[in-house]
Amino acid sequence: MEHNDPVGSLSSHPVNSNCDSEIGAFFRNRAVLVTGATGFVGKVLVQKLLYSCSSVKTIYVLLRPKDGREARGRLDELLLSKAFDKVLKEKPSAITKIVPITGDVTENGLGINFSDEALLLNNVSVVFHCAATVRFDDSFKVSVNINVVGTKRVLELCHKMKHLTALIHVSSAYCNCNLQQIDEVVYTESVSPKKIIDATEWMSESSLDSLFIPLLQGRPSVYHYTKALAENVLVDDARGLPVAVIRPSIITASWKEPVPGWVDNLNGPSGFIVATGKGILRTMMVNPGVAADVIPVDIVVNLMICAAWQLEIQRPVSVMVYNCTSSSIKKITWSEIEKLARPFILMYPSMEVFRYPGGSFKTNRFLNRLCEVVNHELPAKVVDFLAELLGHKTGLVQVYKRVHRAVHILEYFTTHEWTFQANNMLTLMRKLKGLDKKVFDLDMCQIDLCDYMKNYVLGVRRFVLKEDDSTLAEARRKLRVLYYIEFIFQVLLLSGIIPSLIVLSKLTRRFWWSFMLFVVQLYPAIVSKVLGS
Repeated sequence: MEHNDPVGSLSSHPVNSNCDSEIGAFFRNRAVLVTGATGFVGKVLVQKLLYSCSSVKTIYVLLRPKDGREARGRLDELLLSKAFDKVLKEKPSAITKIVPITGDVTENGLGINFSDEALLLNNVSVVFHCAATVRFDDSFKVSVNINVVGTKRVLELCHKMKHLTALIHVSSAYCNCNLQQIDEVVYTESVSPKKIIDATEWMSESSLDSLFIPLLQGRPSVYHYTKALAENVLVDDARGLPVAVIRPSIITASWKEPVPGWVDNLNGPSGFIVATGKGILRTMMVNPGVAADVIPVDIVVNLMICAAWQLEIQRPVSVMVYNCTSSSIKKITWSEIEKLARPFILMYPSMEVFRYPGGSFKTNRFLNRLCEVVNHELPAKVVDFLAELLGHKTGLVQVYKRVHRAVHILEYFTTHEWTFQANNMLTLMRKLKGLDKKVFDLDMCQIDLCDYMKNYVLGVRRFVLKEDDSTLAEARRKLRVLYYIEFIFQVLLLSGIIPSLIVLSKLTRRFWWSFMLFVVQLYPAIVSKVLGS
């Protein structure tokens, strides 16, 4: 199938040839600036530009010093990512086109020194602004400073660039999730970005956190609100600049590139795959018929690159908005995702599983809460108690607190559905011709969902859990043992032996506790690893 061998299917076509690729020709000898290059989308974007737009002149990446590492050191660390393996193997010289620029979107002037700023102003013609905090629980002040003020600072730099032909801003399809139908327009917020920014400069964090709830207007987090504010900043401050806003929905593992199933985080379905596969997550509030608006990261990146090309051709007078969503093109429900993922979770298990994977989605909130107590919280307390008796590290209760916090945020998206207009994305997809149609594929309808989910589960195992395929046989053996333990335990429960053992005598109670301790001692490494993950 085509998407199983993206490199092979394109290897006979020189993607940097102007006669073959209009988009490749657009980037020829151009300098590009990327913010947020160390993020999930940023990594895929940089490798895609190097591999498929290899005649690009320079890719400047804005990197802030972190943990004692300067920009150069962080770039070296970035290139260790598996996302760059294909480039390093097939086009190693392309890596020299990446130039690190020390800077930070939270600092005035982006924290760029005078000489680097002059370099960017004189050379850059395309800017991809991917930098953002995607944490749902960041403070209001932090989110505004990074997502809103950071965007304003990028705009200030762009206004001074001599050759700017495209500014691509990555937003979120859910920044207007307080609406049911979301069109490809920028919606005006009730309070202007300027007033919000001014408030964050003099109000304390505690005061801001107590006042921002009404501003959200039903949005689930500050992240979604500040991404909407950032779009308002673009409308207010980007006049005269060629700007496109890309609004991806739930970004998931790659379909084709850099390799099928590549992912580097636990967001969205990735966290579900890990928590379910380890047997930790056993209940969750989901409306089975609701669309899971997932979009592979490489489709997002392809749209970003195509939108930059389209801006020069179309030269719009206002901000172009692209809803990068899947539900209006190829709808898949949460129930379908669960059914597709579960067989592969069992086929490609982790080496470190706490319980045999099980459980189900719930539509009743009371029943879901009851199952959380019975299947999550009580077992966690029992295991922590037994681990303490055996002298092992405890902490499963804390693990479940984090799991519940993440799951409860995700529940907003698994129980609601939106109608996204995606005409601009579809129109752009139809404009792609020849090689560009393959290299910068935007067609969700071509995805084999079963094959995609298989690669997704394997990708989580390989790239997030860092487990080699050579361990699969041992992982499956461990999973079978857990299955039989779970089966025996359930048989004992159903037959009433366990209750009778517990209540009959002191001797039988000791026998029961010895049995439980034996089970825990049988897998101390597994329990310890899960608690520490």
